[in-house]
Amino acid sequence: MCDEGERLDYFLTSYDYELPAELIAQTPAVPRDSSRLLVVESLNEPQHSIFKDLPQWLKAGDLLVVNNTKVLPARIYGQKSTGGLVEILLLEEKQHNCWVVLAKRGRRLPIGTQIVFKPIQMGAIPLVDGVAIATLPAVVVGQDEATGGRLLQFTLPPGISLLSVLDGFGEMPLPPYITSKQSQPEQYQTIYAESLGAVAAPTAGLHFTPELLAKLQEHGVKIATVTLHVGVGTFRPVEVEDITTHKMHGEWIEVSAETVEQIQATKSSGGRVIGVGTTVARSLESAAQAGEIRAFAGKTQLFIYPGYQWRVVDGLITNFHLPRSSLMMMVSSLIGRERLLSLYREAIAHRYRFYSFGDAMLILPSG
Repeated sequence: MCDEGERLDYFLTSYDYELPAELIAQTPAVPRDSSRLLVVESLNEPQHSIFKDLPQWLKAGDLLVVNNTKVLPARIYGQKSTGGLVEILLLEEKQHNCWVVLAKRGRRLPIGTQIVFKPIQMGAIPLVDGVAIATLPAVVVGQDEATGGRLLQFTLPPGISLLSVLDGFGEMPLPPYITSKQSQPEQYQTIYAESLGAVAAPTAGLHFTPELLAKLQEHGVKIATVTLHVGVGTFRPVEVEDITTHKMHGEWIEVSAETVEQIQATKSSGGRVIGVGTTVARSLESAAQAGEIRAFAGKTQLFIYPGYQWRVVDGLITNFHLPRSSLMMMVSSLIGRERLLSLYREAIAHRYRFYSFGDAMLILPSG
């Protein structure tokens, strides 16, 4: 039988904590690696550091795994044929130029609704192969049961995809708790972002600079990549009190054969696999559900919460997450819910900055 603490691990309300509003980071640290780092490497008190000092906490032979997804300018604004304004978040392309989208006041977008989107800056109309794309007409053609969103079919000239013109129409989809407009779009991308397809950044990676990566490699730390296109599965809140009944939405991941070989070589030589962010942890663990890690490309619905048996990840770099989020539950499964809440209280007492543009925590295997 589980004790009271373990039983509470499965209650949604057990993942609440009080955060002063002023600790929600509105702008990123400049430079990126000047953010703070709470280091958890033993059962003793955590240590306070700076992210640029990460090399002193890692060892030669360790493998740092990063998520190379790139955030789409996925928030676009349009006008219905009836005159009403519409704000859309693109989630995933289902067929050519047909996207799953979330819309504010989505119930007001019945099938057949016609919308016209215009460029963010009217003086910057996208050109594709000499063709000016002045507007994006679209029509709602269906509903997506998995997300509760709408299917939106965009009309573009033959051979032109929405992705090729999106920079002219979309803006970076910052989370709603970031109300400041002071950050630049590139500050919501990791420096190693290359695979376009996410609707939110893998924020633990925002702390890295080219200089820090170079210093880590000089220190003997190796770097590997995976891809997880962050979607609604990562940022949708858990809404059931019994978290074991929560169903994650699928997110596309790719773990290459090369990355698998790097992981196997690291473990066989006694090194540690450190995931940069919960998206990396989810990718690696998804690729190991058969018992050992294998190359994998496809969708994952893996939900990691206390009681999960970790197969690949030894340590984790992660930001401080929203209450009641699946991300808090994942980190709790690595170090324990009560301990995680204690660490959050420590971070709040020391005025750490929280959420996407906030500070970070390093959890090492002995922690």
